[in-house]
Amino acid sequence: MSVFINVLVPIVLIFLAGFLLQKKHVLQVGSVSAVALYILNPALVFRTFYTTEPDADLFRIIAFSVLFLLAMLLINKLLGMVLKWNLEKTSGMTLATTFMNSGNYGAPLILFAFGESAFAYSIIFMVIQALLMSTIGVYIANRSSLTAADALRVVLKMPVFHALIVGVFCQAIQLDIKESYMDAVNMLADAAIPVVMIVLGMQLAKISVSSLDWKSVGTGTVLRLVISPLVAYVFTLVLQTGDTLSAVLIVSTAMPTAATIAMIAVQFESSPELVSSITLVTTLLSVPSLWILLTIFGV
Repeated sequence: MSVFINVLVPIVLIFLAGFLLQKKHVLQVGSVSAVALYILNPALVFRTFYTTEPDADLFRIIAFSVLFLLAMLLINKLLGMVLKWNLEKTSGMTLATTFMNSGNYGAPLILFAFGESAFAYSIIFMVIQALLMSTIGVYIANRSSLTAADALRVVLKMPVFHALIVGVFCQAIQLDIKESYMDAVNMLADAAIPVVMIVLGMQLAKISVSSLDWKSVGTGTVLRLVISPLVAYVFTLVLQTGDTLSAVLIVSTAMPTAATIAMIAVQFESSPELVSSITLVTTLLSVPSLWILLTIFGV
């Protein structure tokens, strides 16, 4: 019960604050999200990569991310063939079950549950997932007209990508940044997590579900909350990740569907109702599922 009260409840309350704020005042979510996207998240990414020296764990996270992506793509492809989904539904299910909310939800949960060292891993994983979501995710949603070059251009425009490059470069040349400037970066970076959590609550308030296709939603929910962490567990064994990194990767992949994916599905008409439904249901059910998972990890 302590993990529920001390870890999950504080996070849910922040989500609820954003949800109620949006329901009462109907703010422009895009405006608030833009602050996080263009200012706060890049500051957090820069700080993480500037203060993190490249090591074997970094390459393990990259390898894990690629393997996990390929595994989920394959699982959805096979399910689509067996259950005879059309291209639109296959794309929607792939989006909803492959890309998890590792930023708005996963990073703060890992910080609360496992501490600062694990949080640094989660930020690296979050950045990689953001890059994959903005390229592979957009490609899956609009595969009929989007080219590989288009997907690459999307990445090159991402502020977090620029922050990543600058952070890695400054770390590589051992640039000594004055304390006052790092204090400014830290102020922005520290604000990133609470703001993106509020944004998630606001995004959930905008999701409307007219009629749930319970069979498809149930399948997507099981894939996202149950199968994904099992797949992740196998890959942590293969890659021989340490205890802390293994916990970060498994818990991160057990997160609900990313709200950003729901917006991508709406924008490119890739089964938007199905993706939104899975996003909402997995977010609600993630509270008990993560409670169980964190208890297994002894939190």
